[in-house]
Amino acid sequence: MPTPRSNRADIAQKILDQATRLFAAHGFSGVSLADIAKSVGIRKPSLLYHFQSKDTLRRSVLEEILAHWNDVLPKLLMAATSGSEQFDTVLSKTVSFFADEPDRARLILRELLDRPDEMQPLIETHVRPWATIVADYIRRGQQAGRLRLEVDPQAYVAHMTMLVISSLATFETVAALVPEADHQALLARHTTELLRIAKTSLFRQRPVQTAASAPASPPTASNSTPANSAPEPHQETKHG
Repeated sequence: MPTPRSNRADIAQKILDQATRLFAAHGFSGVSLADIAKSVGIRKPSLLYHFQSKDTLRRSVLEEILAHWNDVLPKLLMAATSGSEQFDTVLSKTVSFFADEPDRARLILRELLDRPDEMQPLIETHVRPWATIVADYIRRGQQAGRLRLEVDPQAYVAHMTMLVISSLATFETVAALVPEADHQALLARHTTELLRIAKTSLFRQRPVQTAASAPASPPTASNSTPANSAPEPHQETKHG
């Protein structure tokens, strides 16, 4: 049976979820506390019991999204058994976190554009620690010869983070460029391509050896013939 404490926690989470959705859709200034309370199914005084002001609620919403990685990232890195698996896991989880709930990406992108000065301290507190961990991993991979030396680790993490957020925040609009009726299938294609871009720009590519690029075999007594008079394969030379 739910306890009063668990009920309060459930209501607080519902408030955060609805605030995320409404702030992402209409912006901070376009949403009132009464709007959020109505979407949750409670009265405004009940909302203020959990969050004392609209600014407090906004900050709590953003901190919940941004702080997620400080808890999750160390567990992902420890669970992976190799460097490439670590990268795949972290990148896949980052993409799925925003793909599963695109309102998260929309809200972050909107706030970065509308309130960059207010977002900066939140990013320094909640994003920089895990971004530093990933950048250090890239440096170690470069030293081991697995990753491209020309990649700037910190810039790579920053740009890939913004690529994931901005592309998933605008996915519904960008989807019009791709002829795909099934929304989930299109999202799967989109996220797969994001992962491919991220990996190919970071990992060193092993050259694929083709017949044209393969080194020629040194001539031997049996196969050394003039260039313009090579016999047909398996043709026997007659002596008379």
